[in-house]
Amino acid sequence: MNSPDPQLHHSPLGTYQARKKVHPKRIDGPFRRFKWLVMFVTLAIYYGTPWIRWDRGPYAPDQAVLIDLAHRRFYMFSIEIWPHEFYFVAGLLIMAGIGLFLITSMVGRAWCGYTCPQTVWTDLFQHVDRFVDGDRNKRMRLDAAPWTASKIARRLFKWTIYLVIAFWTGGAWIMYFADAPTLVREFWTLEAPFVAYATVFILTMTTFIFGGFMREQVCIYMCPWPRIQTAMMDEKSLTVTYKDWRGEPRGSVKKAEKNPGEFGDCIDCNQCVAVCPTGWDIRKGPDISCITCALCIDACDKVMDDVGRPRGLIDYLTLEDSEGETRGQDHRPTWKKILRPRSVLYFLVWSGIGLGLLFALGTRDHLEIVGAADRNPPYMLMSDGSIRNNYTVKLRNMESRPRQARISIEGLDGALMWSDTMNNADAARSIDLDLPPDATQTVRVYVMAPRGTQPTGFSLGAVSLDEQAESDAVELRFVTPEGN
Repeated sequence: MNSPDPQLHHSPLGTYQARKKVHPKRIDGPFRRFKWLVMFVTLAIYYGTPWIRWDRGPYAPDQAVLIDLAHRRFYMFSIEIWPHEFYFVAGLLIMAGIGLFLITSMVGRAWCGYTCPQTVWTDLFQHVDRFVDGDRNKRMRLDAAPWTASKIARRLFKWTIYLVIAFWTGGAWIMYFADAPTLVREFWTLEAPFVAYATVFILTMTTFIFGGFMREQVCIYMCPWPRIQTAMMDEKSLTVTYKDWRGEPRGSVKKAEKNPGEFGDCIDCNQCVAVCPTGWDIRKGPDISCITCALCIDACDKVMDDVGRPRGLIDYLTLEDSEGETRGQDHRPTWKKILRPRSVLYFLVWSGIGLGLLFALGTRDHLEIVGAADRNPPYMLMSDGSIRNNYTVKLRNMESRPRQARISIEGLDGALMWSDTMNNADAARSIDLDLPPDATQTVRVYVMAPRGTQPTGFSLGAVSLDEQAESDAVELRFVTPEGN
């Protein structure tokens, strides 16, 4: 079918552009060393956390961080979250989101440049590239070389390292959902659940593909966060910036020596592009391809030192400050760039949510009672004229130890109760129950009131019989024939 617009058939780019492989050059400097530190810390936390032990007593797991789906618990050191307390997890997720807003407001795309998992694993795989194939020029020559036995061997060796890293990445993830030593033993003896093997396989392949081959394409094309961050940033946001007013027009050192005053400080060495993990030329200006890892600053400062020119041609600063410097204004202190109203507001909201969660954790009781009346029949009329209602009561003991609790009738004059493990001859206003550790005890409770009792509400109160003396109550309804 012919297109009405003949230009569509002659587009120079077409609908697809082949990827231009990025070969970042090795560089040293303060930002590169900071990336080393962040990579070491984040990987150590990810791989090591499941192996940390935390003594919670004999009735609870001793893994410090555990998402126990089987028993519907979330453990984080001394904190235990039950299913009905999911608002704590929601609060942490909200804090994480606001934290990203706060970081973006203060230091731009620092999350993307240093702590994003895609960035961390891509950085790790790039170090594997250097270890196996050498630095940038060697890797470029090897890529362009024909497929020989030596090249195939190098590729297989490198991809094997990729797979080992990816496998341990997937393996570490499943350890957060079960006891790590036990799961490792079951995994290698083929006794682990199928879902464990499936999860490891999926995460191994995604890490292998995303970190080993797609790399900057994930950041540029797949991830939505750069687009969101772009909308959140303004001229007051810190970002990596090329000072074109100082660097342009570009010219080599020899040209600058022959023509004093005609060229800027940029000698067009392209070192800023060579070290960039996404291959972006920062001299073109801000772009979502720039993850603000600041390696170009390290490279440019090194070149400026070598040619005897001032550092800071590429720098971490705001667009507002960059424009101010073109007019000869002084460089503002970094703290003034960070502490601005938006950042302070984000921090206050973020810390407020955090303090609220800590307060809720510190004041919550570890004993709860809930109950519901039988619907059919709503009541039973006894031979002596007394009236009985039946209730299903659940007592939740959120301590990692057995406890005793007493439940009592509050209100409903003259009423007595007993449980399904008692004789009705032992009926009383209160009964004592043994509660298992870290569990919910379901009890069948029978409440009997004298003849002529009117329909009314009453409470079942629960109190723990220990030094904590925690208490809770549930409101119930007593139904009688008079109510009909």
